[in-house]
This record gives sequence, C-alpha cells and structure tokens, in this order.
Amino acid sequence: MSTGCLYLCATPIGNREDISARVLRVLEEADLIAAEDTRHSRGLLQYYGIDTPLISYHEHNKYERAQELISRLLKGEKIALISDAGTPVISDPGEVLVQKARECGIPVTSLPGPCALITALSLSGIPARRFVFEGFLPQENKERREVLQSLKQEGRTIILYEAPHRLRKTLGELRDALGADRSLCLCRELTKIHEEALTFTLEEAIAYYGEREPRGEYVLVLAGKSKEAGEAERKNAWGTQSPEEHLKAYMGRGLDKKAAMKAMAADFGLSRNEIYKQLLNS
Repeated sequence: MSTGCLYLCATPIGNREDISARVLRVLEEADLIAAEDTRHSRGLLQYYGIDTPLISYHEHNKYERAQELISRLLKGEKIALISDAGTPVISDPGEVLVQKARECGIPVTSLPGPCALITALSLSGIPARRFVFEGFLPQENKERREVLQSLKQEGRTIILYEAPHRLRKTLGELRDALGADRSLCLCRELTKIHEEALTFTLEEAIAYYGEREPRGEYVLVLAGKSKEAGEAERKNAWGTQSPEEHLKAYMGRGLDKKAAMKAMAADFGLSRNEIYKQLLNS
C-alpha cells in the first residue's frame, strides 16, 4: 500500500473569505483533519459545509499524537493539518509532525494562504526587502534577554508576535533595547472589520497603550537599525581612543591579540569581524 500525504493548509487569520478553493477541496477530500483546537476549527468547517473527521493536534500532545498520525499516513490516509489561524508551523504546532513525516518518506505539501507576519509586513510601510521573524519572544528571562540583545544590532526589519496581556511589558523592553525613537507598526485584528495598523516610535506606542487597554493579538513590525545609527554608535563606543589604542590596552592586561579582540567584541557589543574591520581602518 502506498503512503498517504500530509497537507499543511493555511486557514483565515480573521476574515473567513481568505481561504483558497484548493484548501477547501483538500479539507473536504481528506480522510482526517488534525486541528490545533477542534472546537475553533469546527466553526470554520461548518461554515463551508465540510464534515471531515477532526482530531486534535496541539502543543501539549504533539509528540504522542504525531506517532498516531504517522501510522495513519503510512497506511495511505490523506491528512490535512490546520492551526487556529494562518499557516501551520509558523509559530503554531506542526514542526514535529512534518519532521517525522519526512523521516518516514511520507509526502508533505504546503497549501499557501493567510499568514499574519506577511500580511502585517506588507501593509506596515516599513522596508520589506529583508526581514527577520522572531515570533513570540521567549518567556524565560535569560533567553529573552539574549534575544533582545541580539536584536540591538539587527539591520533588517524585525517582526514579532505578542499577546495583549504582555504587550506593554514587551514594548518597554524593546524601547530599552532598541531605543525610544525606533519606528514600528503595531498591527491587530488583521483582515477583520476593525483592522488596525498604527505607526509609532516605541516611546509613542508605550504612551498610547498607557491610556488604552491592549486588545487582540498583535504583530509588531519594527524598523531595523540604520547604518547611520550603527556608525555613530561605533564611533561613540571608542571614545577618545582609537581601536588600535584600545587593542593595546587590552593586550596590556596580558591577553594575546586574539583574546584581546574577543574581549573587545564582548565589551563593545560587536562581532570579531567588526573589530577586525575597525582595526584595519584605524
């Protein structure tokens, strides 16, 4: 018996009309639909008159349920995977199932459609040629600080997801890490009647939500660090001494050149390659 196929089906992030004819056909023809929340997904399926059996597949059962789904796929069944909204795997369950399916030689195909990060980026007015998607910031404090620290030097547009009850905290941390004047577009209720895409600086966003209760799921699109800001920061970092003078001072502590450059990189928040370039140009 030939194996089945796993279909990753993008579903609407708000407006139910944002679903493709292909996705609707696959959902109707599939032997089973694995859904992040069966109660939530049942409403969408009923709206389109689809009665394919549903099974839950979410963060808390992703390993054991994946094994069950793989067994069914190996028997030749066609299974569609959907999340509560948008494209499966993108900050949603599905990665484990896709990995296991590929390991077993089971065909996997993705049916394109709605995705909140792309929707927000396209309407933000912030440069879209190069961007980095961070999803939700880690909740563990040490890992969260490390991610925020890494974003300080990020020159590409940055896209984050955030829940309403954490928005104020996240905006404050971003301001502290990236600066009060960093531009961002705050998107919420995307594709719905009350869709908003508000453009602020981080300081203005904090003031705005100091007077209003955050509501709905948010996509934050932040401008990357400008080249001008990076150059000014590097100049200020060296103070009155040249990079070469700094290197000599570090080596004066008993460090060899390689160790001295590594220490400089850590202290000035630069990569060793950047330190090397600064030394060449000094």
